[in-house]
Amino acid sequence: MGIRILSARVIFINWLSRIFFLGLLALLGALYFCSCSNSPESPLLTTSNVTPVYTYKVVNTYPHDQNAFTQGLVFEDGALFEGTGLYGHSTLRRVELDTGDILQVHELPAQFFGEGITIYGSKIIQLTWKSGIGFIYDKDSFELLREFDYPTEGWGITHDGERLIMSDGSSTLHFLEPETLEEIGRIEIYDNDGPVTGLNELEYVQGEIYANVLQTDHIARIAPQTGEVLGWVELQGLINPEEYAEPIDVLNGIAYDAENNRLFVTGKLWPKLFEIELVALYG
Repeated sequence: MGIRILSARVIFINWLSRIFFLGLLALLGALYFCSCSNSPESPLLTTSNVTPVYTYKVVNTYPHDQNAFTQGLVFEDGALFEGTGLYGHSTLRRVELDTGDILQVHELPAQFFGEGITIYGSKIIQLTWKSGIGFIYDKDSFELLREFDYPTEGWGITHDGERLIMSDGSSTLHFLEPETLEEIGRIEIYDNDGPVTGLNELEYVQGEIYANVLQTDHIARIAPQTGEVLGWVELQGLINPEEYAEPIDVLNGIAYDAENNRLFVTGKLWPKLFEIELVALYG
């Protein structure tokens, strides 16, 4: 009787062990399937986590004043408006696109380092770098209408039709009320790797903020609602190596012709300005 009871217990324990083992195999299989579905080859991962990247096609090339340390660029009324920097050399200019000729110029006092510009209605707004002072001009005459203050450095500026959008060299973009120039909001700019710093010249293009990133050949395409980088534009190779005669500086300057859907880019002290089309690489 004792031997039979012991055998029954052994059989029962073996049966439980088998059930546990089969259950463990099923659990491990499920975990393996989940890990495979989130591997780098997974379509779900590649579509949700990879920021789109664009290269470019050059449509037209135009002359650009190689003495212009470009800090701001706008296209309106068939001409380029350009803000330039460097102490003692900062200007606001109206430039003929086809020739690069300077049609109109206003020189800033030597103590100001000119930065980004934007046109809002009948006015041009220009920032300066470290002085905390911006200037507002009449668009047609370049007459100085007034000055305004801000607590940060001034880098790039654009607008979305309702708010001015200003960069200060960090990962923060500031929203300003166009008449009072008071800050009414801000967003932090980020991509999959975290905050994106060095945001420089800005342009509002079809509902997105385009931003040069300092000391790079990259433009970030930013969602103004969230601060997320929706895409990266890679512009390496616009200037040929033989054109890198000193002095020459980095990519900076984005202008958009909304009427004809044309995108222009240039750089500080570059001899050329380019009209480009974006070409998707991946994402």
